[in-house]
Amino acid sequence: MFTGIIEEIGEIGDIRRGNQSAVLHIRCRDVLRGTEVGDSIAVNGVCLTVTSMSAAGYTADVMAETLDRSSLGALGRGSRVNLERAMPADGRFGGHIVAGHIDGTGTVAEISRDETAIWYRISAEPGVLRYVVEKGSIAIDGVSLTVARVSATDFSVSVIPHTQANSILVDRKVGDIVNLETDIIGKYVEKLLQPGAEDVGTGSSGGVTAEFLARNGFA
Repeated sequence: MFTGIIEEIGEIGDIRRGNQSAVLHIRCRDVLRGTEVGDSIAVNGVCLTVTSMSAAGYTADVMAETLDRSSLGALGRGSRVNLERAMPADGRFGGHIVAGHIDGTGTVAEISRDETAIWYRISAEPGVLRYVVEKGSIAIDGVSLTVARVSATDFSVSVIPHTQANSILVDRKVGDIVNLETDIIGKYVEKLLQPGAEDVGTGSSGGVTAEFLARNGFA
């Protein structure tokens, strides 16, 4: 689990591409502290497993599913990436619950400035936008942000200077593709409330129904 608070901006040193997968070598320093092979580090919001380490960085395998559902396939040598280690049990929860499992990608539709912040308007597919709510949380390239506005086709976030300076959002331009992970709580709530869903292994009807409430003392 992650929090969406970026610890370091790393750099892609090398990419070894196969037919349906790739191996990333990521140059970094800070996220190596306390990290061991097998640990998880989020790269632009995508949870990847550390497969080897050196003093200058680490490697991670990227499977076909991840390449298809995220923007990692567009990375090249020299690309800057947001990095965050998995949250320790005794860590501070500075952002929101981020699983590192991308729901889809969005496109930077507009960038504008106000007195202190930069506004990003991100267009996305309806399947992603259904879980985006005003004043809710979303991770963009792994960065925990608060949704300021939502429409049928896009949403907007306001990014403070500190976040700009400590993430690769400062590099984004109109037309760029970004990784999106919506708030995990909304997805679980929807699953539990789906009428007619079958509970695996029980054959009983899922969701909150009048029958369910009656069985549990809410008649």
